[in-house]
Amino acid sequence: MSAREVEELVAALSDKGLSVREVEQLAHGFFRGPESFRQEIRKGNLALPLERIRQAAQSPGCSEFERVLLKDLELTQKYMQRVMGKSQDPRLASRAFHAQCHLLSGGILSRARAFL
Repeated sequence: MSAREVEELVAALSDKGLSVREVEQLAHGFFRGPESFRQEIRKGNLALPLERIRQAAQSPGCSEFERVLLKDLELTQKYMQRVMGKSQDPRLASRAFHAQCHLLSGGILSRARAFL
């Protein structure tokens, strides 16, 4: 993700009256989706990409159990990105934080093989 791409996205979504959730969904699709998705956003045709997102969220052909698991995976991805983004912050300096962090990270990493 380059600064130019971020600026393109901000320009395309500014003053469109979008919810935070819609902005998040469009940003995710813009940076991780296909080029056709980016082109629609650049053109300002936001209705089509938002409809694609809604259709994908419904996961046609999936059972309710499968849709729930897909939502869990989506949340896992979101929080993994948040943790990675925050983990380099210099404010994370206390010994107590690092001790707790190492315990939690160890627990997570011990399950990584099963997760993968």
